[in-house]
Amino acid sequence: MSPGVAPGTGGWDHQAVRAPLLSIEVDRIDAGSARLRLAGELDFDTAPDLVEAAAGLRRDGHQELWLDFAGVTLCDSSGLSALLVVHRAGAGAVHLLGLNPRIQRLLDRTGLADVLAVAPHAAPGATHDVVTSRAAAADAREVG
Repeated sequence: MSPGVAPGTGGWDHQAVRAPLLSIEVDRIDAGSARLRLAGELDFDTAPDLVEAAAGLRRDGHQELWLDFAGVTLCDSSGLSALLVVHRAGAGAVHLLGLNPRIQRLLDRTGLADVLAVAPHAAPGATHDVVTSRAAAADAREVG
């Protein structure tokens, strides 16, 4: 059976196919730094969520940001643009960690690996604080 086709109807089931979302889990490491664990696709639809989450953390005094890409499956040009916006908008460093080889090559080829701090190790210890994503929240409202 094809995804999106309702069983036994041959018709399109809009509930069966959902756009991939980006979830962002925020861990506050200390008074000045935070880790954002990303999972899903960082693209045109979800890049504003990352920019918004980073801006909120910076307003709260978390200038050094660790962006954990271990769960990111795709990053397009809008995702790269969001990374630059986050980098330029704050006073502290933006560290990228957990990059898969495809995203690492993308950063290397575009020269962003030289601009952004690519960390080969994990972020310092953190306490879990918030899960945020405008797209994920909208999805949760639909389901619940």
